[in-house]
Amino acid sequence: MMRGGNREMRRMLDRMGLDMKELPNVQEVIIKTDKKEIIISKPAVTEMKSKDNSIFQVIANSYEEKELETPVFSEEDILLVSQQANVSAEVAANALKETKGDLARAILLLSTK
Repeated sequence: MMRGGNREMRRMLDRMGLDMKELPNVQEVIIKTDKKEIIISKPAVTEMKSKDNSIFQVIANSYEEKELETPVFSEEDILLVSQQANVSAEVAANALKETKGDLARAILLLSTK
């Protein structure tokens, strides 16, 4: 812990060009990845703004993780499979679902049909 507490921290952030403020009344924060969602209820969220970007700090006592039932594939993956197997994007996405995201297997599956 810093001596001087909050006041010293504010001075240090000012010297670094950061403006720090707490976001009031945040109900929920959701972090989505391609395989799961992390749901944080009633977190304390602080935003640190600089000239070019913002940093968000999320503090919570607990969170919930949910596995996604349908994996999400990037547009680049779908486009690659679509072009390599010479099929539509919808057919390529279905092949990726069937092969659980394995690009090579999806292309091979579509090429041998």
